[in-house]
Amino acid sequence: MTAPAQRLDEDDSTPQRPAGRAARPGAAAPALAAGRVIAAHGRHYTVELGDGSVRQCYPRGKKAGAAAVGDRVQIRLQGRDEGVIESVLPRTNLLYRSDEMRTKQFAANVDLLIIVVAVRPQFSDDLLGRALAGAWAAQVEPVIVMNKVDLADGRDDARRRLAPYTQLGVPVLELSALDVDATRSALAPRLAGRTGLLLGQSGMGKSTLLNALAPDAGAATREYSEALGTGRHTTTSTRLYHLPPPGGDLIDSPGFQAFGLQHLTPGEIERGFPEFAEPARQCRFYNCTHLHEPGCGVLAALREGTIAASRHDLYRRLLQEREAAQRY
Repeated sequence: MTAPAQRLDEDDSTPQRPAGRAARPGAAAPALAAGRVIAAHGRHYTVELGDGSVRQCYPRGKKAGAAAVGDRVQIRLQGRDEGVIESVLPRTNLLYRSDEMRTKQFAANVDLLIIVVAVRPQFSDDLLGRALAGAWAAQVEPVIVMNKVDLADGRDDARRRLAPYTQLGVPVLELSALDVDATRSALAPRLAGRTGLLLGQSGMGKSTLLNALAPDAGAATREYSEALGTGRHTTTSTRLYHLPPPGGDLIDSPGFQAFGLQHLTPGEIERGFPEFAEPARQCRFYNCTHLHEPGCGVLAALREGTIAASRHDLYRRLLQEREAAQRY
C-alpha cells in the first residue's frame, strides 16, 4: 500500500522539554525501545511499549518530524516514565484533519474508517464525501454507520441520501448506539485485529458509539488528562483505545469537522473517486483532468448519469481548493 508523502508538523508553539544533564564520559546511552503512539496533544505524545507500560514522549529537536496517533516509533528511554521519539517507522498511510487555519496530520496506519452519521440532526453531505475521498485516496476501507435508526422522523430521508454511497459499494450499517450489544455485533468483527478511525460531526452520537465499543474509554481519557495535566483540553486530543475481544484498536479524534485533502496530488484526488476508474479508461488524453477535455470518458459518464453530478462537483471543488492552496 503506497502511503501519502509524509509532511512535517509546522506547529512549534508547544515548548520543548529542557534537555537533561549531559551524559558522563563513558556512560552508556539510554536504551532504545519500540512503541506505538496512542495519544497526542500538540507535540506531547503518549507511547505504549510492548509490555503495556506507557511513557510521555517528546520529539527530538524543535524541527523534528511530528508523529501521529497509530505510528510505530523508536524512543530513547528517559527516567522512569518519559522518553524521546528518535524515529517514526514506515507507515502504511497517514491521514490529515483540517480547520479554518491549517491541515495537520493526526492518524496513521489506519485499516478502517468509520464515518458516523445520524437520522437527526442532519449530517453534512460535503463532509461525508470528503471523508470517503480521503479514505479511498489513502487506500483505507470506509464504512458508514447510520446512527439513531430508532428515530422514525428523518430515517427515510437519511436512507435516500446514503443510497448513492451504497451503490459505490460502501457498507451502510443502520443501528442505534444506545443498543450496546447490537452495536458491538455490527462493528466488532470488522475491527478485530485492525485499527479503525472514528469520524463524525457533533451530534451524530459518536461518543455513544465509542463507549459502546470501548467501555474503558472514559477511564482511559481521564488517566491521559491527569498524566498531561491539561484538563479539559484533552477532549480535543486524538486517542487510541484498545477494544475488548475479539480485539482491535479504535482511534477517536473529537473536535474537528473535516478531513484535510489539500495535500493530495491530482492523481490521489482522482483515486478518491473510484467510480471514475472505468470511464477514465475511455479518455482520449492520458493526462485528462476530467473537467473540460474533449473525448473525456468521465464527462461522458456524467452526461449519461452513471456518475452522480454531486460527486463530480466535489471532485472539481477539491481540485480548485488544491490549486488555490498552492498559490499561498
